[in-house]
Amino acid sequence: MVSPPPAGLTAGADTSAVSARMTGTASKFGSVRIVGIGASAGGLAVLEQFLAQIPPDSGLAYVVVQHLDPTHKAMLCELLQRSTAIPVIEAADGMRVEPDVVYVIPPNRDLTVAAGALRLAPPSQPRGLRLPIDILFSSLARELGERAIGVVLSGMGSDGTLGLQAIKSQGGLTFAQTPETAQFDSMPKSAVAAGCVDIVGLPAELPAQLLRIAAEQQSALLQPEGGDESNAHAMASVLQLLQERSKHDFSDYKISTLRRRIVRRMSVHGLATKAAYEGFVRQNPQELDLLFKELLIGVTSFFRDPEVWKELKDNVLPDLIARTPEGTRLRAWVVGCSSGEEAYSLAMLFTEVVEALPTAAGRILQIFASDLSGDAIIAARRGCYRASIAAEMDPARLARFFSVKDNGYQIDKQIREMVLFAQHDVILDPPFTRLDFLSCRNVMIYFNATLQKRLVPLFGYSLRHGGALLLGGSETAGNAQGLFLPLSQKYRIYRRSDNALNPRSVNFPIITRQPSNRLPKESKVPQAATQSANLQTHAEQALLQEFSPAAVLVNEQGDVVYVSGSVGKYLEPASGKANWNIHVMARPAIRTQLAATLRQVLQERGTIDLRGLRLDDEVPTMLDITVKAMQEPKSLAGLVMVVFREAAQPAAKRKRRKTDTEDGPADPATAEELQRLKDEIHALRQEMGASAEELQAANEELQSTNEELQSANEELTTSKEESQSMNEELQTLNGELQTKLDDLALAQSDMQNLLNSTDIATLFLDSALNVRRYTDRITRIIHLRDSDIGRPLTDLASTLVYPQLNEDARETLRTLSFIEKEITTTDGLWFLVRIKPYRTLSNVIQGVVITLIDITSSKALEARLRSA
Repeated sequence: MVSPPPAGLTAGADTSAVSARMTGTASKFGSVRIVGIGASAGGLAVLEQFLAQIPPDSGLAYVVVQHLDPTHKAMLCELLQRSTAIPVIEAADGMRVEPDVVYVIPPNRDLTVAAGALRLAPPSQPRGLRLPIDILFSSLARELGERAIGVVLSGMGSDGTLGLQAIKSQGGLTFAQTPETAQFDSMPKSAVAAGCVDIVGLPAELPAQLLRIAAEQQSALLQPEGGDESNAHAMASVLQLLQERSKHDFSDYKISTLRRRIVRRMSVHGLATKAAYEGFVRQNPQELDLLFKELLIGVTSFFRDPEVWKELKDNVLPDLIARTPEGTRLRAWVVGCSSGEEAYSLAMLFTEVVEALPTAAGRILQIFASDLSGDAIIAARRGCYRASIAAEMDPARLARFFSVKDNGYQIDKQIREMVLFAQHDVILDPPFTRLDFLSCRNVMIYFNATLQKRLVPLFGYSLRHGGALLLGGSETAGNAQGLFLPLSQKYRIYRRSDNALNPRSVNFPIITRQPSNRLPKESKVPQAATQSANLQTHAEQALLQEFSPAAVLVNEQGDVVYVSGSVGKYLEPASGKANWNIHVMARPAIRTQLAATLRQVLQERGTIDLRGLRLDDEVPTMLDITVKAMQEPKSLAGLVMVVFREAAQPAAKRKRRKTDTEDGPADPATAEELQRLKDEIHALRQEMGASAEELQAANEELQSTNEELQSANEELTTSKEESQSMNEELQTLNGELQTKLDDLALAQSDMQNLLNSTDIATLFLDSALNVRRYTDRITRIIHLRDSDIGRPLTDLASTLVYPQLNEDARETLRTLSFIEKEITTTDGLWFLVRIKPYRTLSNVIQGVVITLIDITSSKALEARLRSA
């Protein structure tokens, strides 16, 4: 998921060469490459460490987003400027992005990038639900595509994860701080867990890796395509290895898409050529799994492109409902559903349309959602999403179709049951058919023209006449305009025309995967046994092959693990992906009875015989089936043996079949068969009824408990979100204030050293003439110690012969006049005493300052001069 830091430049390495390459390539691509940096609580220190390692001529622009208190004036620019030589300025609306500048988000604003300029807007979400880092990163992904760079540092919550996913989906670079080194690890940990981070490292080490990877990536993309035969051969080899490991063919993907993704992986590992990457892949096969995930573009969101969904709600879905008879189940297919957001969005929209149309009551939509990624399908089936979806959904929809669960949201059961998810390759697997609606948005843009021309007629084959096709904003129906009529050219919505489809124009997928590897090795007869010279062994084998009944051995799930004899009359593989389950392979005429019997045998661990089953009404053949739960030998314990035996239908019975329709089932065998079928159906109904009652009772109890817990959880979640938001803002403010306190402490130390270095006795008094501060020199004249801070001047003992000191100090406070006197001490020293008002920077009087300058030498010289 996350690659270790590659070999290359370290934090202290010389980055001048990298900077030169980045500066040179920026002009060729027409815009400055922007690095988005997101941080929250505990982010000030790591931001300083990160920016301190950036050279002044990197050629990149840096945009910093931090969770700030909307009511407090930010000092982030001043604090960050001390750690870097790059100019640090506060972002303003419409400001052009320039290289080698750090832009900082202002408080109470959302920051985005559009057309090479910064855009500021009031927050779209209330305080506590804002995700400014995701907003910035998503705008970078839209604006710069593969040239976007995102960095997530210390912080609370999951802000930044969705943004990094958007950047990575476009081929950009993503970085995160090592969670163990973060003061608050929630943000980097969330990003790493989502699998959307290319490099994880220390804040001081990330800049050098960022510059090196970005420069190598740009250099690789600037090379002419196909200019190096060895690289082209290496790329073909990598794709072949990928197909062998994943069993999926990417040869029909656009070469530019494949090249960009491979270049990303090369840059992450610090490899300069595709030949080197081929060697790396051969030595590290797990890299193929990462490349496979890299090629699967998994960016989606609920109600993505709201204008498209509005058009579907207002026009397309009502028209589809009006075209279908009442009681008809509509069918839809969402191709490339990723983690399920689009499929669930369609289900929610259909529910809203049905409720709004009086004529649509009782209509049901069955949605088939497919994707190539097994991990995405698992996530979609769970239906659990992060709390950040609240920022992209209407609050009314969120409250109605979701429930709060584990710091996130769970899709409603009613919506979940409308969607069936399946891992499916639209290139190789058979399509879903008889559809009323088909959505394939932003999937075909990654395929070459040949594959696109093949898929569009296939979609026409899948849709009923009048069905709707929804494509992405950059996709069209192409040369198949005769099959589709545009409903909305702007939103790429088409209607399946009534024109007949030429079957020859449809290139159906042909699956070439071999199902034989699904069977265990035990099903193969050892070659040594067939070559045995033992006569008895050969005779037994001949008897088994010629005269033994056909049989299969299945496990508890019904998967076939061993086949004996020819079972083709009774079992046949189903179309689609290879599936060796007996419930799917059994002929329709015996499927229900066989399934019920298997269930009963597994419960009772015994043997059941089914007699007189008919495979086909047109074929005069009866079938007996024996189903036995295996106990011995121990190697077969837990498995079930199903034996098929044919029994010819009696001639008299065949003659009477023609009159059955007129005289009723006079044949006793037929009546017996009907009664047995009725008994089986009755038993199944009783079993299903009992199970349904138990599930209903348990469900009611769980619903009651869930409602109470949900109510309490919603209150706690709201309180937690507000507290977390306040905590993040307080952490940010605390970091700024701590830095300010450090500056004040340093200034105080400077002042104390300055006063002591002058060797002038100084005493600071407050407005009540209490001691506030003093220098070391004055302790020789006035007896002071640390505990005397706050004591009044009149309580202090001194050697000064100056009984009017307290009155003169009060007079200075009253008149703000300057007093200067020459005063002697009891030990014969003379001092020039100056009393001045204490003025603050805002020109407020807050006490007096008394200074004592030693003039004993001057007085002695004056006395000698007088005597002379």
